[in-house]
Amino acid sequence: MLNPLIANIANVPAIVLGAIATLLVVFVTSLKGTGWEPAADISDELLERRASAVPETDFPEPGNRAIGGGGGGGAIPAGGEGEEGELEDAEAGGSGPGDIPEDEVEYFEVEFVKQGETVELSNNEPILEQGEDEGWDLPYACRQGQCVSCAGRIADGPSEDFVEHDNQQMLEDAEIDNGYTLTCVAYPRDSFSIETGEAP
Repeated sequence: MLNPLIANIANVPAIVLGAIATLLVVFVTSLKGTGWEPAADISDELLERRASAVPETDFPEPGNRAIGGGGGGGAIPAGGEGEEGELEDAEAGGSGPGDIPEDEVEYFEVEFVKQGETVELSNNEPILEQGEDEGWDLPYACRQGQCVSCAGRIADGPSEDFVEHDNQQMLEDAEIDNGYTLTCVAYPRDSFSIETGEAP
């Protein structure tokens, strides 16, 4: 008879501790708190307002050829008094391969191998822009011929036989001879097949 009594006495502290813990939980959950609520997530509208407040630049990202830039880090010397600098010369006159009068625009059949379609491209717009007009998500980064993100490969021979580049700065002569082109600054000059997303 003594054993069950000792057993019940040993359980009393455990029962008391359990009751105290339960009362403590009930008490804490019934508190109203300070009324603080967490802030809502940043809305897309706020992100767009912040992004529009940051000025955009036309400079490519520094780095290797895959993400833009990567050329030597030299400054372009400004012209002396009475001389025009390099940038002023380019803006003042000069026409690019896309500056073709409307009555002289020609169209060429271009097969986009990966997209599985052949379309007519005009010779007064870059391949990249015309591909995007077709609704294709073609790769690009700088859109200025200063990286190889938009590169493609014309399998039929040297790319210069089929396109004219407007100030491409990344492809070497051997790469052009192997058919590589930068679609953001390449204007069609003949019919050809191209695999987009192919970098040298």
